[in-house]
Amino acid sequence: MSKIFLNKYTITFVLFLIWLLFFDRNDAFTQMDLGRQVRKLSEEKRYYMAEIDKNKRATEELKNNVESIEKYARERYWMKKDNEDVYVVLRKN
Repeated sequence: MSKIFLNKYTITFVLFLIWLLFFDRNDAFTQMDLGRQVRKLSEEKRYYMAEIDKNKRATEELKNNVESIEKYARERYWMKKDNEDVYVVLRKN
């Protein structure tokens, strides 16, 4: 059994494996960290794609519906009709 461990090929393989796991530029720990970053960025991509879809739907709604344009102008820019008064109620968080 000790002849297997003292074999020059086994020693070379073990040293090569240690080199790959710890000292190489693309070592195992770097690969795990990069894998985590890829998963995180994929989640962010899904979030932003969903936000883009939501904004596209809102834009289409504003382009095609007069009532939604009026609602948006009232809520966002506090616009009003000539015969109306606007009261802004701010709530404290």
